[in-house]
Amino acid sequence: MTNCHQSSLLAAYLRRLINANGPLTVARYMSEALNNPSFGYYTTRDPLGTRGDFTTAPEISQMFGELIGAWFIDCWRGLGAPDPVLLVELGPGRGTLISDLWRGIAVSPDFRAAVRFCLVEASPVLRSQQQQRLSNLRPLPALDWYSRLADVPDGTLMLIGNEFFDALPVHQFVAGADGWRERLIDRDLCQADAFRYVLSHGRTPATAWLDSGNKSADAMEVCPSGLSLAHDIAERVTRVGGAALIIDFVANYLDFSLQAVRGHDHHDPLMSPGSADLACAVNFAALSKVARTAGALVHGPRGQGAFLESLGISSRAERLAQGVSAETSQMIHSGRRRLTEPGFMGELFQAMAITSGSLVSVAGFEPT
Repeated sequence: MTNCHQSSLLAAYLRRLINANGPLTVARYMSEALNNPSFGYYTTRDPLGTRGDFTTAPEISQMFGELIGAWFIDCWRGLGAPDPVLLVELGPGRGTLISDLWRGIAVSPDFRAAVRFCLVEASPVLRSQQQQRLSNLRPLPALDWYSRLADVPDGTLMLIGNEFFDALPVHQFVAGADGWRERLIDRDLCQADAFRYVLSHGRTPATAWLDSGNKSADAMEVCPSGLSLAHDIAERVTRVGGAALIIDFVANYLDFSLQAVRGHDHHDPLMSPGSADLACAVNFAALSKVARTAGALVHGPRGQGAFLESLGISSRAERLAQGVSAETSQMIHSGRRRLTEPGFMGELFQAMAITSGSLVSVAGFEPT
């Protein structure tokens, strides 16, 4: 079945939902477009790389995964070197980060021996790619797959969520003279088979997430599943010990941030649902608040560039560039710039750590 045909079938399904129940929340639209079991974007394709729609930091340079591994080693030692330790990745993509991390942590044999990988992946397409790629690691680490973080067993937790929270569904709201109204997605009556944004006639159940006294903006986005996940991570590291690292993109404007990417270019989020990646900027302030409420320590957020530089990415790039061809050296330094410079991912992406109380200071962040 072609991707175009899958998108047409998903659009028809969404129209039936709207006909039966009225306009969809943006959150429901995102959830169906990305994760519909039969036609969703993530469930039917590999979206990564030059042949896909977007490229994540691990695919840009091996240094990203290597430095994340070094960060986990430092946290592990700060926790007293527990054995075993569960190293969880949320949304592992093609398994590139885990592969680079596994190679990088060879500098700490004790940590490597203690690690048990837990990959949280709902996409059958990507899970198959991960299994194929990671089965070639030597020595072969302990690897287990789960559909949700809640399914991962208890144990000292090391968690990385890179570009995971931005794909979680959001609700959008507009402030008016009569209070907050939710932004919804309806059929476009002027264009056959098209969709459009509309506003709810009054309050919806999701408006309960809003602070009624917050009038600092005319538009707001709330990601209940992201807040719930941040709370669960914080509760777990507080209860069993551990550290979590969240890296994602942020918005530098006060407006709706829902965007779509297809073929490495911008795409209309309401056009051909299921054919493009959908993402929303992550509200790190909100994640920090719920994590602290659960009793965890929060470090950051700070720009991805500053975070990686503090972990030594420039020195690592210089070492990798020694004794290689000019072309390879150029690729190494180009990767570092893409990850760290403000004009690329350096400030658009932010890093934040959630840790148990024993880790009052962690690498890459100012002391809490």
